[in-house]
Amino acid sequence: MADAKAILDAVKVKMTDAVRFLEEDLKTYRAGKANILVFNPVMVNYYGSMVPIANVASITTPDAKTIAIQPWEKKMIPVIEKAILDANIGFTPQNNGEVIRCTVPPLTEERRKELVKKAKASGENSKVVVRNARRDGIEQLKKAVKEGLPEDVQKDHETLIQKETDSFIKKIDELVSNKEKEILAV
Repeated sequence: MADAKAILDAVKVKMTDAVRFLEEDLKTYRAGKANILVFNPVMVNYYGSMVPIANVASITTPDAKTIAIQPWEKKMIPVIEKAILDANIGFTPQNNGEVIRCTVPPLTEERRKELVKKAKASGENSKVVVRNARRDGIEQLKKAVKEGLPEDVQKDHETLIQKETDSFIKKIDELVSNKEKEILAV
C-alpha cells in the first residue's frame, strides 16, 4: 500500500512542477504594461559568462509604460543594450549614461495573436508533461502488482492518478485562458 501512495505522490509532484513551470513561463509574456519578468530570458556576457540580466543590474518599473535598468557597472550599459536587442523581445533600449530605459510599446494585434499562440503552445507542452507523469505512474503501479501489490489497490490508485491528471489539465487550461484574456485586453 505504501508503494502505491509513494507512486501517487511522485506523480503529483511531477504534475505540480509542470504547472509551476507554466505559471513562471506565462509571467514572462509582455501584455502591454511594464513587467520586469520579460527580461528573465535575456542573458548578458559578464566577464565571459552568460548570466541573466538581473545578475548585473537592478530592474524597476518607474511607471506603467517604462522599465528602467540600472547596471551595477557603467561599462555594462552597451553589453546590456546589445543583449536586449539580440533577445528580440520587442524593446528598444535608450540610455542616458547611467540608466537604460525601455518604453513598453503598445502591442499590435499581430503581436497579441502571436503571444496567445505561444501561450497555448506552452500550455500544451505542460499538458504533455502531466500526461507523461500519469503514464509513468500507471506503469509503476502495474510493475508494483507484479511485486505483490493487490490489483484492487492498483485500480484505485489508477483512478486517483486520473483524477489528479484531470485536475491539473483543468488548472493548465485556466492559466492559459486567463493569460489569453490578459493579452487580448486592449
